[in-house]
Amino acid sequence: MAQLFTVHPQNPQPRLLKQACQLIEKGGLVAVPTDSSYAVVAHLDDKAAADALRRLRGLDERHHLTLLCRDLAEIGHFARVDNRQYRFLKMATPGPWTFILEATREVPRRVSHPSRKTIGIRVPNNPVLLELLGHAGAPLLSTTLIPEGEEDPLNDAQDIADRFGHALAAVIDGGACPLQPTTVIDLTGDEPVVLRRGQGDLSSLGLD
Repeated sequence: MAQLFTVHPQNPQPRLLKQACQLIEKGGLVAVPTDSSYAVVAHLDDKAAADALRRLRGLDERHHLTLLCRDLAEIGHFARVDNRQYRFLKMATPGPWTFILEATREVPRRVSHPSRKTIGIRVPNNPVLLELLGHAGAPLLSTTLIPEGEEDPLNDAQDIADRFGHALAAVIDGGACPLQPTTVIDLTGDEPVVLRRGQGDLSSLGLD
């Protein structure tokens, strides 16, 4: 059964986040709050954990998984970013956006798109998640926590623990999140293309 870590939404307790990181390092899936909805994260280099992440959501290999990064510098290590893309990312991060970018060789091929060799990238604006990423010391593989066959993401930690406790190592309760997933923007072409509208004001990026 999943452990439930209740943390302060603005000043999360480091001890609890370190415990959650240890579970991730051991291959566990952990539900985390974000600035959109709750997400599930896994260790990037753990194939079994990535497979479990897809099974939990009912996703095939063509669905983009997302790397949660701490900052722009970390994005540049895992995605190919030209000057135009960098300026756009600098304007948009951190925030409730997921960007589709060409993956570098640092991204395991099994988690990038099988034909396009792209990956989802985001820098979240949530104190709990940013602290967790800091303790992890590396990006975490993630996907929005939307139950298979449903359309809306979950945003209540206890509900997540009750429904998915058998499949999760832990749930970090950082308070309720918005009920919208991220807005997904493809940056691989000449102009940004909105693939999914969700959380965030597109006009702030000059896209609405």
